Amino acid sequence: MYIDWTYLVLILPAVILSIWASQRVDSTFKKYQQQYNHRGVTGAQAARYVLDRNGLSSIRIEHISGNLTDHFDPKNNVIRLSDGVYNSPSSAAVGVACHEAGHAIQHSVNYLPVKIRAAIIPITNFGSKLAMPLIVLGLLLGSLSPVFAWFIDAGIICFGLCTIFQLVTLPTEFDASKRAVKCIESGNLLSDQELDGAKKVLSAAALTYVAALAVSLAQLLRFIILFGHRRNDN
Repeated sequence: MYIDWTYLVLILPAVILSIWASQRVDSTFKKYQQQYNHRGVTGAQAARYVLDRNGLSSIRIEHISGNLTDHFDPKNNVIRLSDGVYNSPSSAAVGVACHEAGHAIQHSVNYLPVKIRAAIIPITNFGSKLAMPLIVLGLLLGSLSPVFAWFIDAGIICFGLCTIFQLVTLPTEFDASKRAVKCIESGNLLSDQELDGAKKVLSAAALTYVAALAVSLAQLLRFIILFGHRRNDN
């Protein structure tokens, strides 16, 4: 019986990390969603404070349905906050809302990783759609002639672009959280204990991006090992 050791050694641990990170962010958010801040500031109010303090009064804040669907939309200049964040006065909600405001600040100051990520989004979207079809095509045609191995190489390169996107996303997310904490502290939006809760929520959320990068890197390495070996056999 054939056992794919590359999956067991590379992919499985990364997938387990990803599942654990996802569960942790949900459980951490739920825990600190019950911790209401002493000032009664809602997520929407906190985000508005951060935006106005940084001269971004033109950016709107809207309510969006769903759980942890919060995001900043630079195209439409709007921050969208989810059900558990928009009207909630919890430390978790304030942390998440200020994090999204941190992304808005990044765009306003032309934060380099954000510019890089925005520039490569079209390429990575294109690459993610082509990666597997190119690899499969290379495997099929490679049985006819080794010359078609370049399809596999092209597919791996396309997948590598997705990994680069995940890599650039990390500093963007960490920086947005750093800006959020700084604004919360300077505005005295949360007490020390409440801020600790917000930090834990942001740290748990950041771990999901680390896990996503780990999965992408593991898959990229697996492709290189599997198909590099196949070319050597040819």
